[in-house]
Amino acid sequence: MMTKIKVQPLLVNYKTLEEFKRFKEYGHQELAMFEDLQSNIVENDSESPFFGIYYGNALAARMSLYRVSKKYDHYFEPPHDYLELWKLEVLPDYRGQGYGKALVDFAKSFELPIKTNPRVKSDDFWEKMNFHKAKYDMERDLGENPLIWMPSGVEERES
Repeated sequence: MMTKIKVQPLLVNYKTLEEFKRFKEYGHQELAMFEDLQSNIVENDSESPFFGIYYGNALAARMSLYRVSKKYDHYFEPPHDYLELWKLEVLPDYRGQGYGKALVDFAKSFELPIKTNPRVKSDDFWEKMNFHKAKYDMERDLGENPLIWMPSGVEERES
């Protein structure tokens, strides 16, 4: 019997900080959300940009999701507030079970355009999630390779 996957906000606290240590072991340095969470604890930020999926009591997958004001939008037409999806990671024992898709679907549920900078060799996953390379790419010079997704009614800016 398949259990329903539930994405939930992650609390900004020391328990979550401990859970993030498991991800840092497996993930690449650029995916380490540990430092992000730690700075939010120090700043006492109650609005968590972190979301995750638990399998029992274990955090199995996570991502951070930031809302970016349309005044900084270089990707979409007309200009939109958009979500920046960062550091999506599923622990190895939980991969291939729909956790990554559930996190992306959760982000899409806000009906805002989404931008992400994917991990190396993750293009197939993002293609399945209907993301594509941004035509206007001011970040390529920074070594990033942004992918975008657009809800209906939003077009991609040409230049």
